[in-house]
Amino acid sequence: MTPSTEKEWGERVSEAVLSLYNSLPKKGKPQGREVTVLAAFLISSPSHDLQVVALGTGTKCIGRSLLSPYGDVLNDSHAEIIARRALIRFLYTEIHSVANIYNKHGDSSGCKQLQDVDVNNLLFQLDSRGDGQAKYIMRAGWKLHLYISQLPCGDAAHSSPSFPSRSFTSPEGCGSQVIGQVQRKPGRGDTTSSVSCSDKISRWNVVGVQGALLSYFLQPVYLASITVGQPHNSSENIPIQDHLKRALYDRLLLLSDKLQSPFQVNEPHFFAAPAPPKVFQHSESSLTTITCGYSISWNKSGLHEVILGTTGRKQGTSAKGALYPSTESSLCNHCYFASNIRKRLLECFLALTNECTTNDPNGPSIHFSYRELKERAQEYRSASKIIKTSPPFNSWPLKPNNF
Repeated sequence: MTPSTEKEWGERVSEAVLSLYNSLPKKGKPQGREVTVLAAFLISSPSHDLQVVALGTGTKCIGRSLLSPYGDVLNDSHAEIIARRALIRFLYTEIHSVANIYNKHGDSSGCKQLQDVDVNNLLFQLDSRGDGQAKYIMRAGWKLHLYISQLPCGDAAHSSPSFPSRSFTSPEGCGSQVIGQVQRKPGRGDTTSSVSCSDKISRWNVVGVQGALLSYFLQPVYLASITVGQPHNSSENIPIQDHLKRALYDRLLLLSDKLQSPFQVNEPHFFAAPAPPKVFQHSESSLTTITCGYSISWNKSGLHEVILGTTGRKQGTSAKGALYPSTESSLCNHCYFASNIRKRLLECFLALTNECTTNDPNGPSIHFSYRELKERAQEYRSASKIIKTSPPFNSWPLKPNNF
């Protein structure tokens, strides 16, 4: 792309995201001196139409003392992570719709042929790998994009003086801030277990954004581009794209020879967007701005929810009622079967297994817990392990067995 084309793309992406955000109700949005971070995933079609499919806001995460072994709270409510969870819910809906079409139009031999079906608007198609395992892939010409209102926390932002510095620590908790290393998000006196958004997005550039459970049905879904809002009145000479490329791609290059198909080191295009509105502009001085405690999650499939980031539960949850299922976010990785009206991610996954056939002997079963299902996604798990055991990511903190 030419510089003018890159500028046009950045403007187009930010306008689409901000327009969607502005259309949402006031609930959960910053008030007064409050500010937040905005992130969104967008899909572009072969005809170059661009639409927002998932959105998230937020800057909070919970400390270790509030972690739950039941998967009923959100540990990380940063905008990028909320948006990605909303995206996964959207992907479940899309795969469910496509699977229904294939099942409806399958012949008696089990072959899935789409006949008399308008496939122009389908995001995925069935792809046979030749080993008997058929999975879905994104259709040719469709691409996934990420927008963030500022550089993601951690390594990408740490090297840029244009963004307010935050006290990130190494996974060991020694307070080091070495460029290129895994960093953990700060907590208010209570150490967190959440690694930075820079580290998590880097991981998405290897294993895909779809996560372990959807990897039973989907080939890796990679980002085609990452667009980030420029800092307001920045005097920095280093383009924002350079910070993104170094933190989210260059750090991964040593992994290229270790990965096996279908996983790879994905190189998205990096773009700068215009400076976002003041509600998304953070100040180093707490006297000027304070961070909003709420996170908004939204997707095109009908999800719209507000979460209190310091508790990982839905807005309005009282201390007395915090253990009721009704307080759980629909983004939670729920690890037991509940009869709630709103399905959790695990329940969506189990519903999807009834629609899809992967012919995989290690495939999903309703008899496994959430953690067991993730562990049985062997290809995904192997690629993830390569990241977490290879420099500079080999200090990635591991979750306790009961979480």
